[in-house]
Amino acid sequence: MGDVEQRTGAWRDGDPVGRRRFVDVGTVALERGGEVPDVRMAYETWGELAPDGRNAVLILHALTGDSHVVGPVEPGHPTAGWWEGMVGPGCPIDTDRWFVVAPNVLGGCQGTTGPASDAPDGRPWAGRFPYLTVRDQVEAERRLADALGIDTWAAVLGGSMGGMRVLEWAVLHPERVRGIVPIAVGAVASADQIALQSIQVQAIRADAAYRGGDYLRDPAAAQPTAGLALARRLAHWTYRSREELDDRFGRAAQGEEDPYSFDGRFAVQSYLDHHGGKLVRRFDAASYVVLTESMNGHDVGRDRGGVATALARYTGAARVIGIDSDRLYPVDEQHELAGLLPRLGERADVLRSPHGHDSFLIEVDAVGAVVAELLDEVR
Repeated sequence: MGDVEQRTGAWRDGDPVGRRRFVDVGTVALERGGEVPDVRMAYETWGELAPDGRNAVLILHALTGDSHVVGPVEPGHPTAGWWEGMVGPGCPIDTDRWFVVAPNVLGGCQGTTGPASDAPDGRPWAGRFPYLTVRDQVEAERRLADALGIDTWAAVLGGSMGGMRVLEWAVLHPERVRGIVPIAVGAVASADQIALQSIQVQAIRADAAYRGGDYLRDPAAAQPTAGLALARRLAHWTYRSREELDDRFGRAAQGEEDPYSFDGRFAVQSYLDHHGGKLVRRFDAASYVVLTESMNGHDVGRDRGGVATALARYTGAARVIGIDSDRLYPVDEQHELAGLLPRLGERADVLRSPHGHDSFLIEVDAVGAVVAELLDEVR
């Protein structure tokens, strides 16, 4: 790899492809003006598409996820699949029955067009990459579906940022979705969520190495690792519960059982530092900014007469999953969402777990049971 690639966790042309596939979907006109020309979507698949095309399932990843839902660490994939146990033969999404597609989101950094990708002038988009909405991202995914010959998804599912796109799929293209499972998300981004996420964006922008995102265009520049790692520390804190952190770390000093031997560093600090460092090695700071800002703009009711009117467009099958210890997307948001989906008409399925927002990635058996129920309904 060249110098630029060594300074970002983004996948770049020339890197090992791994299990990715690619489709060019053309120019995507953006909801708030402008366009992204020559969009390429990276995706992975599992299983076989049925002759009638009715067994396709779309999985949408969260903020720092990618198309590698399941699979080993290997060239092109620095981490194992982020939802191991959910997809495969005999799994909740049984690939002997279902054809699964997982794209990398528009604006991402793992093969789909984003800030680290080359613009039409042959140089990385970097700080020139335009503002995206969740609807823009779904438009790119709709084009991917068209390119794959998929007219209707049996189910669309995902958590957190992925859940936002699930809801937009249901409202934008209700005729193309038979079932949805939004997980750990609400119908709109709340002020609390926007506040927390805006601080993460500012942490990156305040890093002198960020340079408005243009570090990606300078072969001599370094990645803004300090800002990205700090953003991840804050994010990861919101993804876990207070109870888990207290039970797991308490006031213990790093490397010491005795809290009274404290030398200036708590074990929980080391834990957050570890996750900040891990993200820097596999993600890109400019993508983090673009995707976080699209999450802040999430509102399925915008320009549609409000949330209730928008969600009434979707009359297919649905399950909504909330997590009782989620402090970022509390369960009252999922109950409200469930009550507004015409065919659900009941409260959300609440997953009981000490792990907070990240529980949807950890409690695979519990989440999988709800997903399997939905898939049985839409068969």
